[in-house]
Amino acid sequence: MLDLFTRDVSEIEVRPVKKLSGRVAGLFHAPGEDFVTRRIEALELTFHGIAGDFHEGATRRSGSREPWYKAGTEIRNERQVSIVSHDELAIIAGRMNLPEIKPEWIGANLLLADIPHLSMLPAGTLLFFKKGGVTLKVDGQNHLCRFAGRSIAECAGVEDVRGVSLQFSPAAKRLRGLVAWVEKPGRIEADEEVSVRIPEQWIYE
Repeated sequence: MLDLFTRDVSEIEVRPVKKLSGRVAGLFHAPGEDFVTRRIEALELTFHGIAGDFHEGATRRSGSREPWYKAGTEIRNERQVSIVSHDELAIIAGRMNLPEIKPEWIGANLLLADIPHLSMLPAGTLLFFKKGGVTLKVDGQNHLCRFAGRSIAECAGVEDVRGVSLQFSPAAKRLRGLVAWVEKPGRIEADEEVSVRIPEQWIYE
């Protein structure tokens, strides 16, 4: 393993910054004690996330996603905004033999269009929403969870709720979307343009 670090930096492939563009195809908000969202026309964002949303907050409590902390430890909230793609939701629905999966069912806040392989955007990617001045910073892929699977099964009205909910994790691998936090607050409106800035990338070995 140590011999990998004998390489000169010039031998490591560094992919340059890349820019893409897309648009806001839907906005959603979870105003209550449930992560399931509802469609709205605009989102107001502060440094604490989406105003009044289920995941609002500068910090959050750690859970099963952070086994290196004792459960309930207060940590930074990097999950302020959940982002999905219509194309990826359609693939998941097909794998689960469902006619559709709505963004609301899995607690999404933003539905983006025209950005290929949305879930594969790397950590550190910046999303600039030009009209309202918002900037979101991608933390990484949204982790799969049984709650989202169960929500899909219940919202789709299937008879075998448990069976369908268990299908979600394998069907949605690398397609679940992204989580992000607010780097610059403001307002996001439906149908506005979003500019994507993918940072330099390399494989650390």
